[in-house]
Amino acid sequence: MAAQGSVIKSEEEWQAILSTEQFRILRQKVTELKGTGEYNKFYEEGIYNCAGCGTPLYKSDAKFDSGCGWPAFYEGFPGAINRSPDPDGRRTEITCAACGGHLGHVFKGEGFKVPTDERHCVNSVSIKFVPAVSSASH
Repeated sequence: MAAQGSVIKSEEEWQAILSTEQFRILRQKVTELKGTGEYNKFYEEGIYNCAGCGTPLYKSDAKFDSGCGWPAFYEGFPGAINRSPDPDGRRTEITCAACGGHLGHVFKGEGFKVPTDERHCVNSVSIKFVPAVSSASH
């Protein structure tokens, strides 16, 4: 796992390597429109990495359908995700521990039948899916 803060770039460097939408969400903490993300209703087997730095964040088996309009996960890889209260204190922001990219927010105690009773509400633009390697012979 990448050490916290191990991917350090200037805002100009981030702008050069990210798409406009990725920059707005990962670096400027904008939220993509509800129901528009490519991973909202996506349930393939694999890993979701940070779209900014490639750090593995979530396993596909931790993804669930919360009906919220964004991809939802009940837990991330240990140490991969930082949490910090929003300035207004109403929500808890989640960011990539390696590069600080904005992922979304985490909510607790909503009653979903998941092991952690948490919902990581993640912007699709913030993550990149990597399919599981098939063990079937070709």
